[in-house]
Amino acid sequence: MYARLINSQLLSGKTDDAISIWRDKVAPTIKQAKGFKGAYLVGDRGTGKGVTITLWETKEDADAMNAALPQTLALFDGIFASQPSLESYEVLLQV
Repeated sequence: MYARLINSQLLSGKTDDAISIWRDKVAPTIKQAKGFKGAYLVGDRGTGKGVTITLWETKEDADAMNAALPQTLALFDGIFASQPSLESYEVLLQV
């Protein structure tokens, strides 16, 4: 299994907006993607820092999402304080 992590910094007071966009626009699409295994949005409402973690069956499935990243990030226009960063990892252990 593979994980994609997007680290982000939201503008002050935009956490609920980001959650709504993810729940209403991103989740329905990503759930249909090949190899999708799950997702987590974690963050600190006080600082606006957050991490989106998506889990994928194979590296190829995870990498296939790179093409959709610009249009997905565009949904959050006016929400991010700075450009989010993407990292990918192999899941080495799940408990």
